[in-house]
Amino acid sequence: MKKLLFIICLIVPYIALAQEEETRDWATKGININEVPIYGNRPMKEIGTQETKFDTIAIKENIALSMADVLTFNSAIFVKNYGRATLSTVAFRGTSPSHTQVSWNGMKINNPMLGMTDFSMIPSYFIDDASLLHGTSSVNETGGGLGGAVKLSTKPTNNKGFGLQYIQGIGSFKTFDEFLRLTYGDNHWQISTRAVYSSSPNDYKYRNHDKKENIYDENMNIVDQYYPVERNRSGAYKDFHLLQEVYYNTGKGDRFGLNAWYINSNRELPMLTVDHGSDTDFDNRQREQTFRGVVSWDHLRENWKMGAKAGYIYSWMAYDYKRDVGNGIMTHMTRSRSRINTLYAQVDGEYYLGKRWLFTANVSLHQHIVESEDKNIVQQDGNRAIVGYRKGRPELSGSISAKWRPTERLGVSVVIREEMFGKEWTPIIPALFIDALISKTGNIVAKASISRNYRFPTLNDLYFLPGGNPDLKRESGWSYDAGLSFSVGRSGIYSLSGSATWFESYIKDWIIWLPTTKGFFSPENIKDVHAFGVELKADLDVALSKQWQLGVNGTLSWTPSINNGEPRTPADRSVGKQLPYVPILSSTVTGSLSWRKWTFLYKWCYYSERYTMSSNDISLTGKLPPYFMSNISLEKILTFKWAELSLKGTINNLFNEEYLSVLSRPMPGINFEIFIGITPKWKSAR
Repeated sequence: MKKLLFIICLIVPYIALAQEEETRDWATKGININEVPIYGNRPMKEIGTQETKFDTIAIKENIALSMADVLTFNSAIFVKNYGRATLSTVAFRGTSPSHTQVSWNGMKINNPMLGMTDFSMIPSYFIDDASLLHGTSSVNETGGGLGGAVKLSTKPTNNKGFGLQYIQGIGSFKTFDEFLRLTYGDNHWQISTRAVYSSSPNDYKYRNHDKKENIYDENMNIVDQYYPVERNRSGAYKDFHLLQEVYYNTGKGDRFGLNAWYINSNRELPMLTVDHGSDTDFDNRQREQTFRGVVSWDHLRENWKMGAKAGYIYSWMAYDYKRDVGNGIMTHMTRSRSRINTLYAQVDGEYYLGKRWLFTANVSLHQHIVESEDKNIVQQDGNRAIVGYRKGRPELSGSISAKWRPTERLGVSVVIREEMFGKEWTPIIPALFIDALISKTGNIVAKASISRNYRFPTLNDLYFLPGGNPDLKRESGWSYDAGLSFSVGRSGIYSLSGSATWFESYIKDWIIWLPTTKGFFSPENIKDVHAFGVELKADLDVALSKQWQLGVNGTLSWTPSINNGEPRTPADRSVGKQLPYVPILSSTVTGSLSWRKWTFLYKWCYYSERYTMSSNDISLTGKLPPYFMSNISLEKILTFKWAELSLKGTINNLFNEEYLSVLSRPMPGINFEIFIGITPKWKSAR
């Protein structure tokens, strides 16, 4: 009942503004083939950059997915997944998740304590534009992305009148997903409200390869063994997301925007495959409440543009670990609380000098104020002490760039960036980008770039108790890449594009947490890492007939990432070895087939073996085997005068693959979900 009242409260203001919605005749929609880019007119802002842009279909294909799932099946970067509805991080080109910078509407959302972003907490339903900046290309947007950067953003719907969309999803493991979007638009205003609520006991079955059960004969002799089938215990979750957007366009070159995103999450942390005992003996829970807000102003003129943004992030995170100590009473073992306040401001500008020059400048500031404490440390006098840290740190980043296209075939870009963390400044961060149109036949373009980059230790690296190391050095590195891309096609018939890129990075003073003789872990600068490899991608769209359309895209990444540092001890065997949890090979393939209002989709991804130890020792559990994943879906659109209905069914892990992404973290087998969606068609207001 409360949920129904909440939905009604959201709908009523929009109905008051309702106007005629533009009529959409899906019957005459026809076949849509992606445009073929002509690189002779390629944007100057993209000179030499290696960027992967996701189209709306890839982002919205399965409305119940998080951005972690979108990246898994549509890019060659590695997504490290700790289980269904648990921590998911991404890493570019053999680096770590903290080497990936993530922004939402221009504001960085990396956790300042951990330096990484949990992509399982970003519903794809809330993202309208997503792109990856590989390696050196991230310097165009921000510093610290030694591997790359992920750009996420929302945008106005550009609808006229009132719009509503509601989708209900029901899936395996008693999973319920609900999606609601309300929109209103006219010549000046675009207003949107999106809400997502997901819940599940998340008690899927899996075969536990970390345990063995014995089979006995009548004399109690062991005659056989088997791996037991268990359930994912204590993995339930409830996630609620609310996104409010308001955009105002004056029609005279000024645009204003407001984006506000609220998260309320309550997740249990499931038992490991090596855990014994009953799930009723403990409670392992993580809760989060986060607010992110950005206001923006853009001033547009014929040959120049300037903009300003201001934002605020508040995160409250709680981790509680309780255990039955034997008397039937649950006792707190850990009671961790963290509060993060971040203030954000940014000013940027662009100026075109004729058709050959583009100058840009950008300055951004993130002021972090962090309180992290464990309130459950018991002192000798029996009182509870608060152990943790309270720190503030400003992060200032500024850049200028000059982009020059002396001829139609050649482009050159120079970027100069400098950053300050706390009171420490980086040296100048330079980047050089070049691209050249080799052949108009096939639109063959060669690209190359080189950049320097730095990443400062996170607040946990410096101040976490126990174990933080305030003497850590910043990481630094040089990155290079070069590649070729092409694009061919015939309008309305087919389009084919692809690229091949070679990259190489040298990162010094790599930070890693290692065990100490005092019984806890502490970070040190011990590694020099050499990461290199090749990235391939291709996209094909074909109109097989007036009613049939075929689309196929794929990626392949080969990524050796080698520790070239000095041995810490005579027994250190990590030098010359692949970094832990970095697959050397990863690949994805997505194929879609459309007929009239039916769409069938097949998605496949593959990760090669990953070592769990820096020595690459494969004894015991030192290596996770390779695995592939296949998902399929079938969707049907039904059009009526009063509404448009969508029916969709999905099958995840089609071949019931038994796999682990992270050691001892169980993953689900084959599972299903169906979706029913409705989009009403509002009649003209008289």
